[in-house]
Amino acid sequence: MRAAVEISMYPLTGEYRPLIRAFIERLKTRAEWVVRSNAMSTQVWGELGELMRGLSDEMTRAAAEGPQLVFVIKVLPGLAPPP
Repeated sequence: MRAAVEISMYPLTGEYRPLIRAFIERLKTRAEWVVRSNAMSTQVWGELGELMRGLSDEMTRAAAEGPQLVFVIKVLPGLAPPP
């Protein structure tokens, strides 16, 4: 099933921008996903199971590499990517 995920990452540190940019850039390396960002969140489209596994991997990596993090995620099953 196709899905969209909206994710926001909030590193609890003063130097948060590089951590967020690195996280988004890693998401963009996955060829099977459509990734778009704005000032508040990043939207990712793909197969639901693959999205959940991949995001879990990337959140685990970000948590291991940086300070305390907060992730806010919305999952929209059945939503196809924009044209």
